[in-house]
Amino acid sequence: MRDRAAEIAAGTTVDVGDVTTRYLLYGLLPGWFVPGLADWVMHRRTRIEDTSGTKESLILPHCPKGRGGTPTLMMAEVGLPIALTLRYEVNPLLLTVQLGGAAVHEATALWDVRTAVDSDREVKPLEQHIHSFLESLPFAALAALMCLHADQVKSLARGGRGQEDAWRLVPRRRPLSPGYLTGIGAAIGACVLLPYGEELLRCLRTARARKKLSRKGR
Repeated sequence: MRDRAAEIAAGTTVDVGDVTTRYLLYGLLPGWFVPGLADWVMHRRTRIEDTSGTKESLILPHCPKGRGGTPTLMMAEVGLPIALTLRYEVNPLLLTVQLGGAAVHEATALWDVRTAVDSDREVKPLEQHIHSFLESLPFAALAALMCLHADQVKSLARGGRGQEDAWRLVPRRRPLSPGYLTGIGAAIGACVLLPYGEELLRCLRTARARKKLSRKGR
């Protein structure tokens, strides 16, 4: 039997479920990296390490003045539900994680915008539009996934009653191929972890240099 990812990628069926899954796996998820990279480019152009410092980086890989942190919060809010969805069956537990992640991600995005506005960094209209894509894509993915698994949405609404595996992680019956998972992992490393890790290092170096200057000035 061909693996699930290869079967869907080949486009051998026109089943609505397969087409939607193909869109999620090979369209929306890889396409997510484009606005992410564009946002990083905007941060470099506005020299975020000089206009902002490191606590906002806890929200996103931004660095408002005189603050400290790591670029993990928003990545985790989106990355954990994605990782679980790629490895496990969609059920009430996984839907709860996905819905919770999307809600917290949106709240964090509002916090991020407020922090950026209150800093000295100029957030131009182009960057604001990039942010709109980054905010809307989780909801687009979740809506498509809920349409694919309407039975699990109904089960969640009933509290999972009558479904033995409703509240535990169940490995995919037809797992995605190691090649697909490796490719997505490599793309996340190249398009998310590497650029935003570089941004964090720039922020940390600038923060250290600022502290040294302030000590010398005393």
